[in-house]
Amino acid sequence: MEYRRLGSSDIKVSEISLGCWTMGGLNWKNGHSSGWANVNLSDISEAVKAGFDAGVNHFDNADVYGNGIAERRLAVVFEKLGLKNEDFVIASKVGYLQGEAPHAYEAENIRRQCDQSLANLNRDYLDIYYLHHDQFGKDDCYLAEAAETMQALKQEGKIRLVGQSAYRSSRFEKIVPIVKPTVLQSWAHAMDTKFIEPTGIVGQMLEKNQLSFVAFSPLNQGLLLDKYDATNPPVFESGDHRSGNPKFAVPALERLAPKLAKLKERFGEKTEDLSSVALRYVLDFPNVACVIPGFRNETQVSCNLYSVERKLSSKDMLFIKELFQK
Repeated sequence: MEYRRLGSSDIKVSEISLGCWTMGGLNWKNGHSSGWANVNLSDISEAVKAGFDAGVNHFDNADVYGNGIAERRLAVVFEKLGLKNEDFVIASKVGYLQGEAPHAYEAENIRRQCDQSLANLNRDYLDIYYLHHDQFGKDDCYLAEAAETMQALKQEGKIRLVGQSAYRSSRFEKIVPIVKPTVLQSWAHAMDTKFIEPTGIVGQMLEKNQLSFVAFSPLNQGLLLDKYDATNPPVFESGDHRSGNPKFAVPALERLAPKLAKLKERFGEKTEDLSSVALRYVLDFPNVACVIPGFRNETQVSCNLYSVERKLSSKDMLFIKELFQK
């Protein structure tokens, strides 16, 4: 396992790290499905153990994942396995749970959620604390307040690094100079690399400011693993955020199938072949610190760990880029 430094800090994370969204199980946010089905603690424990044995040292969590369940489960798993909590780089996020606050990014709410995450995770500090989204109220009225609060939490020792998650390049462009994060997070996968392209807005920002990028959804929620068949499209239960998502519908799966066939022809047909290629592709972009694929069980984690040994040539990188982005 290789480890990469986060920005100019002294914190290093395993290039294959693990995202904890799935650990929260089925969930609903404001009446909308926002969780994952088919999750149990025993499987999670085996998965975390497999990751630890392979050198995974970073787990990415959030207060909204199962409304705290994912954070608490991670702490329980560490204790069950006899692992020292402080030996891991743990991230959490704030932004979707506001309680009675006028906005989730109100200072008091950020502090309250930070304290709750610390309690859930059984930690004295968070290695990375992200502002989970890029919506700061009308005219960004809570942006300055949120930025000041995050820096204050850092000064107080409750967090080590500030992170920012966003979903548009223009939002990163506006927010980063104010929030002053060390780590940026958003999606990045073979089908969409706009946030990590060296010549893009965010890519140039990463390089200029010595920032690191943490890539979620590097497998595009399993689509790059050829898990879903257009002739038998998946049906997800209520509480699973994938229910109703058009990218899992027949038209999208039909468009994707021939591309995956070409990918398998070049790199191999096994799931571990596809996962290792997809993860390594993202990791080979500059300023990407790690990928954080989700997991439900040991099989998924072990499959993703194949990417540790995977090498891609410049011709391989170009092949993948042209396959998915033309």
